[in-house]
Amino acid sequence: MTTQVQSAWPDHPEYRIDATPCPHTAQVWFRDVLVAESDRCLVVTETDHDDRLYFPESDVRWDLFAPSDHTTVCPFKGRANYWTLTSATPVIENVVWTYRTPLPEVAAIAGHVSFYDDDALRVVVVEHWPDGSTVPVTFPLWGDADELCRLIDVEPASSCCFMGPAHGPTRRNVVEGGQLLAEAIVAASKVLPEQRVTSASMIFTKAASFDAPVELTVDVLRRGRTFSSAEVRVNQHGVLRAAGVVLADSGASEVMRDTERMPDVPEPDAALAFPGFGMTGREIRVVDGAYDPDPDRVGPPVINAWVRFRNAPREPYLQAALLAQSTTHWTIAAGMLPHRGMGEARAHITLSTGIMKATVAFHDDVDIADWLLYTNHAFWSGRGLVQGDGRVFSRDGRLAASYTIQAMVREFAADPAAMGHDSRTAM
Repeated sequence: MTTQVQSAWPDHPEYRIDATPCPHTAQVWFRDVLVAESDRCLVVTETDHDDRLYFPESDVRWDLFAPSDHTTVCPFKGRANYWTLTSATPVIENVVWTYRTPLPEVAAIAGHVSFYDDDALRVVVVEHWPDGSTVPVTFPLWGDADELCRLIDVEPASSCCFMGPAHGPTRRNVVEGGQLLAEAIVAASKVLPEQRVTSASMIFTKAASFDAPVELTVDVLRRGRTFSSAEVRVNQHGVLRAAGVVLADSGASEVMRDTERMPDVPEPDAALAFPGFGMTGREIRVVDGAYDPDPDRVGPPVINAWVRFRNAPREPYLQAALLAQSTTHWTIAAGMLPHRGMGEARAHITLSTGIMKATVAFHDDVDIADWLLYTNHAFWSGRGLVQGDGRVFSRDGRLAASYTIQAMVREFAADPAAMGHDSRTAM
């Protein structure tokens, strides 16, 4: 009973638990079985915890579960009762819980249950796009594509200095290298507004965090009528996080054209929906499901992924930047595929992984709201590094961009937990 729970609210008035309506359809899957689905979920955001989805009890398939005698106590929510997934073999104990009589501060969660999203159960939200598409996205969410666009559309602080805004809180407080590369492209485009960025190369010297802004300085190395070049440096808290070189040009008439052909791969509808990365507003479909966390899956070091955004910004440099941001998603996972026991699920858990350098060149203009095929080949791995390259093709076969990636994949010198880190912060 709630009366048996000693409330911690009087001693911790700064603690926050907010329950807000989820704007999407939410689902819970056990393998290929849908065990819960609702348009009336609550997103519960709690201090120092991952967001949780709470489903109305009436929207759960209770024939798949049985009540458990297990209980726990949360000093901010009350006493939790649990259910076991009895339809699994073997059964999976205590995967669903509820606070039948929650403390007054969290009364909104009464009549709702939540699920552990581990190897057994998958929790997703399904976004309904204006074109009628339904796009699944893993929960908890990082955010939305519009938020990503806001972050990379850096704001001028002076003639050659820009600020990239903060975002947070996040499940893993590390900014992906592709985002910093995208911000550098935007900053250089704003300093050289009469020219188009044709390539950018960036080294990532130290991880940046989402919960503080970044500062970008653009040093124009040469401003020419045909070509210009600039150095872009990214700092946070006075520490260098990334540095790169950008090349831009004013365009020219075409004297020749020859391009690599798009590989013969299944169309997006035949590829596997990939709900990972926790971002609404972007749909990803992976050919043959090759981006697979299963450490026992072995295959060639190749990942082909179709990507499109719900909306395309009007500014061409923002479209180029969003295209570049996605180039750093795939190389590490591709490099792991030939090696049994090296699944992507080990990243940031038992393996220290990260993008160290990225170079992207832009060829044809494309609409990022249309499907783009990212082909990724990790052609070398060893000595704690992975090297790969990739291409970006439009659905009609035009080569939009090409890129090369160098990444690290190394054993942790010490266990992340021993260093005070977990999968949200380890890098």
